[in-house]
Amino acid sequence: MTKITLEDVARYPQPGMAIPNTFAFSADDTLLAYLHSAEGTLTQQLYACELETGATWQLVMPPSGGETEETLSPEEKLRRERARSLAVGVTRYALSGQGLRVLVPLNGGIYVQDSATAAGKDTALRQIVSNEGGPALDPQFSPDGAFIAYVKDAELYVVSAEGGEPVQLTTSARGTGRTHGLAEYIAQEEMGRSHGFWWAPDGHRLAFAEVDETHIPVYRIVHQGKDQTGESAQEDHRYPFAGQANAKVRLGVISVDGGTPVWMDLGDDDDIYLARVQWLPDGRLSAQIENREQTELRLLRFDPQTGTGETLLVETSDVWINLHDIFSPLKDGGFVWAAERTGFRHLYLYAGDGQMLRQLTNGPWMVDTLTGIDEARGLVYFTATLEHPTEQHLYVVPLEGGKPRRLTHEPGMHAVTLDHARRRFVDVFSAPETPPTVTLRDLANGALLRTIYDTPDPRVAALELSAPQIVAFQNCNGDTLYGALYFPPAEFGPGPYPVIVNVYGGPHAQRVTRNWAVTVDMRAQYLSSLGYLVFKVDNRGSARRGLAFEGALKHNMGDVEVQDQVDGVKWLVAQGLADPARVGIYGWSYGGYMAAMCLARAPETFKVAVAGAPVTHWDGYDTHYTERYMGTPQSNPAGYAISSVMAHVDKMQGKLLLVHGLIDENVHFRHTARLINALIRARKPYELLLFPDERHTPRSLADRIYMEERVRDFFRENL
Repeated sequence: MTKITLEDVARYPQPGMAIPNTFAFSADDTLLAYLHSAEGTLTQQLYACELETGATWQLVMPPSGGETEETLSPEEKLRRERARSLAVGVTRYALSGQGLRVLVPLNGGIYVQDSATAAGKDTALRQIVSNEGGPALDPQFSPDGAFIAYVKDAELYVVSAEGGEPVQLTTSARGTGRTHGLAEYIAQEEMGRSHGFWWAPDGHRLAFAEVDETHIPVYRIVHQGKDQTGESAQEDHRYPFAGQANAKVRLGVISVDGGTPVWMDLGDDDDIYLARVQWLPDGRLSAQIENREQTELRLLRFDPQTGTGETLLVETSDVWINLHDIFSPLKDGGFVWAAERTGFRHLYLYAGDGQMLRQLTNGPWMVDTLTGIDEARGLVYFTATLEHPTEQHLYVVPLEGGKPRRLTHEPGMHAVTLDHARRRFVDVFSAPETPPTVTLRDLANGALLRTIYDTPDPRVAALELSAPQIVAFQNCNGDTLYGALYFPPAEFGPGPYPVIVNVYGGPHAQRVTRNWAVTVDMRAQYLSSLGYLVFKVDNRGSARRGLAFEGALKHNMGDVEVQDQVDGVKWLVAQGLADPARVGIYGWSYGGYMAAMCLARAPETFKVAVAGAPVTHWDGYDTHYTERYMGTPQSNPAGYAISSVMAHVDKMQGKLLLVHGLIDENVHFRHTARLINALIRARKPYELLLFPDERHTPRSLADRIYMEERVRDFFRENL
């Protein structure tokens, strides 16, 4: 009898995953701050650890315990959707440059505590800005911690960290469909840019984005499940559909005393993406500008006094440009940069005039992150897939060139944070057999210095969770694919088993990795405990395998991905593990799209599908994501047509359950509604599970439990 319940499947954090996160070293590297829930719930608090002694304490005491889902403003709820954040309590913080202050946003207000040291741990939080007149969004310390900048009601403000009257820096955006200092939807959702303003190193100026969406038609979402009507039961979004208008973005620089902004010259083409903005050590400003087609990325450097700019480098791609955060300026004016020119992302060293000096890394593997540079010692630290595409390790390579040296030892996934002196690092490590631990290690050799967190979660033992088997096989194209197998308990025999494929399948994601997250896929664990063999595969198009592997789906989504999922099932059958007459599939978002596409394009393989929040036609999704892979509907009409689920409904034979939140502002319910119309025209049966109060990420525990119950019953009845 299974020990896992539906409540275990639906509850977050998952077993073993309530670990410290969001690490920051104090300026003198004596303290480590982090967020954590000591109770193992979604309610986090801010803690500090004195690294010399190991003494740990709660750094701030937020009023009423911090934020709850009920106290969040609509603006903050949408920002949390973009970040896929479910945590409450204290969810964000910042330490000032000197480490003497800590900033905590709470319930739309801004709070500051004047000490981040053990001696001042009883110091109380002070409210600097209230939520009156709307929430204060994205507050950020100035480099010296003397001021805080934030956005309220679409305008940029600055206030002393001591308190006092805020100064409004920008004007004319409020109520016009424009914003100053906020990242637009596309930047937050698809570009990995959550900020819309940036402090200059001297603390006297701010760069900011002006976003104009007045020309984008409003897409209205009605809260059909609410008791009230009117404006409180609806929300309007200026959503940029593929092939249609994007927001127009300008980049300005303004003094902390206010005045007229200086606008940077971004070029003659205004249909571009402001991908990244970063101040340089010498006081100049840099920006990365991507063209609409996402085949060109320009790194520009500006004089903030005049707005004139120069091009430092241009990256081009026949596939597409994958944005990243690997641009690190050096004191001599040079910089370290990353590019996929070889087909894999690697590091390059540049001089200040934009001339490449040397390639620092190379090979059929990719750099994931640049974690730090020690200029005094001439060393670059980075994480990469050099060991294996399902692992991540920390490496170091000389700025002068040479062979990378591995610093993390245990096979699995390592996420690291370096201290300021480049002497130590925090290592968050996990593997399929090992729940996450947090340790402090020596940056010279990876030796253990202190254990920060290794508290066992009793649920792991109580639920008798076992790691899936990581497997490799070749698809029909000769590519090696990696999968994870969740076997039923021994009482179900050696197989063949009924199979349920757990799919995502989209680009910019990798789900089969050697970490604990693959083990605490609780739906997979639960379904396998009922006698199903659960299988997940990273098909072509998935991340961290190089540009050719990822680019296999260019202009034709839902084709090679389906082929690879079919090949995965064929491999299971050949191993004697799968009953070919009893194969189902489920997924969410791109995985929902894939579940529906597999049922429609491979009916001989898949008999049952649960499609959650599916993108059913790519002309209904956003510009930056969709056009990167598909071009526009105008330039690639045939590709858009064949990549829609509706084009293949006539071939659908199996059982389909559609699941969607009615207030999903990312993948609109319109996607499911359009598919339903096609199913009706084709006289194909389907079942529908709706959640009137859920967005793209289901947040209510009761809703999630009910959803898991319905998914389980659907597979039981039809597989």
